[in-house]
Amino acid sequence: MNTTTVPVSAIGRRPDGDGSLQVHLDPNLRIGTAKVFAVYGKGGIGKSTTSSNLSVAFSKLGKRVLQIGCDPKHDSTFTLTKRLVPTVIDVLESVDFHAEELRTEDFVYEGYNGVMCVEAGGPPAGTGCGGYVVGQTVKLLKEHHLLDDTDVVIFDVLGDVVCGGFAAPLQHAERALVVTANDFDSIFAMNRIVAAIRAKSKNYAVRLGGVVANRSAATDQIEKFNDAVGLKSLARFPDLDVIRRSRLKKSTLFEMEPSEEVEAVQAEYLQLARRLWDGTDPLAPEPLKDREIFDLLGFD
Repeated sequence: MNTTTVPVSAIGRRPDGDGSLQVHLDPNLRIGTAKVFAVYGKGGIGKSTTSSNLSVAFSKLGKRVLQIGCDPKHDSTFTLTKRLVPTVIDVLESVDFHAEELRTEDFVYEGYNGVMCVEAGGPPAGTGCGGYVVGQTVKLLKEHHLLDDTDVVIFDVLGDVVCGGFAAPLQHAERALVVTANDFDSIFAMNRIVAAIRAKSKNYAVRLGGVVANRSAATDQIEKFNDAVGLKSLARFPDLDVIRRSRLKKSTLFEMEPSEEVEAVQAEYLQLARRLWDGTDPLAPEPLKDREIFDLLGFD
């Protein structure tokens, strides 16, 4: 096992926050020279849509891209591959966890425009830890030298951060992105994510890169929160029906029939990819207390 769950009492301190159990990265499992981004946000906010279209945007810029879905639903990459691909845990189980028996094609699938796709999956419900799954996935990718020629790695991570396991991608990432809508629930979840990233940044290189507003005609509540904690918005995607239809067609937005609104969204994704590739300033926001968010958001 290449991630370990360590009781705080065993290490004498809480290096990654206030949780009683933490998942720690095997120091030998560094991804390497690729730029690594971890995408977080409230469940159902559109992280997979954002991740997949961002992956394509990077590929359109000539980058070699690997997208890793970190969700038991294993649906992060289906608009890229046009199917639900087997997860790393599925294929490891099929060989009784003898990883040396696996071939690259058993767990890596090529998607639209050359984006390479991996679904890490997750442990069975009520058992195991997501951190172990992430660790095993990165280990396999390194053993098969799949990270050597990769320019960009995108982790698409389950929901908001509620445990050290699903915070594990933050131990690999250079920048974390938060996807949110212009509403209380999404911003409340974003505040929790800000706190998790802040905790991980004490011991790892990850820093917040910024906020992606999704399904949002306006951004007044997002900007109010950003101003209060020290965040910045990087891109905004309105609530367009073509985005919903692209998911139903199992397609990225770059494959949809051209129209003015489709081309505008494509341009926004390309702008976001360029901005991230060129490098964003590391942000160090201060999360709010729950009551402070409640008092901050809303109309006068």
